[in-house]
Amino acid sequence: MGCRDLPELWDFEGDWQVSRRIEDALSGQVGRFSGRARFERDGVGLRYSERGVLEMGGASMEAERVYLWRSGSDGIEVFFDDGRFFHRIGAAGEAAHWCDPDQYDVRYDFSGWPEWTSRWRVKGPRKDYVMVSEYFR
Repeated sequence: MGCRDLPELWDFEGDWQVSRRIEDALSGQVGRFSGRARFERDGVGLRYSERGVLEMGGASMEAERVYLWRSGSDGIEVFFDDGRFFHRIGAAGEAAHWCDPDQYDVRYDFSGWPEWTSRWRVKGPRKDYVMVSEYFR
């Protein structure tokens, strides 16, 4: 899986389709998310908002999330919607986030740009899953 050069922050602006697969090793379940993401200017960078339907364990529910994406000195910095730092997307496309007691590791792949993916590996006492998201226009 290649990474390609990291696109510029403004390259993400606009609407994207999102397809996500969640493989939960603890429950043995596979979940799916299908929806839309929008990157829109917010005066400082881009506001990422995602909305769609999550299907897991036989249940279906509406799901949404918001992040703030900013240009950083060596990549793109991602923050939670309340302003707390989440992770930095650098040239290697890999990042990590410790949220006690859980470890979140991500690898972004921009080799098929403008289609791209993120692969999260989450491990903790009550979490053990892999979540792969595919983005396309």
